[in-house]
Amino acid sequence: MPTEWILGLVGGLMIGCAAAVFLLVNGRIMGASGILGGLLDGTGRGNAGERMAFIAGLVGVPLVIALVSGAPDTNLTTSLPILVIAGLFVGVGTRMANGCTSGHGVCGISRFSVRGIAATLVYLIAGGIVMYVGRHMLGVI
Repeated sequence: MPTEWILGLVGGLMIGCAAAVFLLVNGRIMGASGILGGLLDGTGRGNAGERMAFIAGLVGVPLVIALVSGAPDTNLTTSLPILVIAGLFVGVGTRMANGCTSGHGVCGISRFSVRGIAATLVYLIAGGIVMYVGRHMLGVI
């Protein structure tokens, strides 16, 4: 089995375990967009320190790992405008869907949430369509 698959499996298990612990300890869903959104709109003032620690870990741990072991090769673009536009689309999409893939995909499906399952299916189908159109019809991906 290639190393990338093993690392992906381990990473997925870690995310699943973290989501379970977060739910058991806090009684809340570990959705990254909801945690960040609560900081930005002020609804998360009561546990702002916890939210900031979560976001710091979400951003900081990959940076530390990249510094220690080197950044992995990716297929990301180096075009800043494309990255900004993509980030804005993700942000708008998570607000429209009332959550992100970590909230709906990891936590929603594991709780058999119909909304979480439906949202995850829409994410996957939309991603597949975008990739098909971008790669096979427009030739840009």
